[in-house]
Amino acid sequence: MEAIRQTVKVKNHQIKVSLPADFNSEEVEVIIIAKNDDFVLTDEMKSILDYRSNEDRSTFIDAEESLKRLKARKYV
Repeated sequence: MEAIRQTVKVKNHQIKVSLPADFNSEEVEVIIIAKNDDFVLTDEMKSILDYRSNEDRSTFIDAEESLKRLKARKYV
């Protein structure tokens, strides 16, 4: 499945979507979601990001390893 995500302006209750030249599907599914620019980082979020960005990078694990460790946990 090929997916294309675009943000486009609405003009007169219409949108125009341009597809790449190599997109060869005869039919597509269109989902319209109003864009929400109201997302704001709270002071707590900023603090956590600051803390995390200063951690020792040698202890970082990738997403695959993180999921592997979560699956290995035993939940009571």
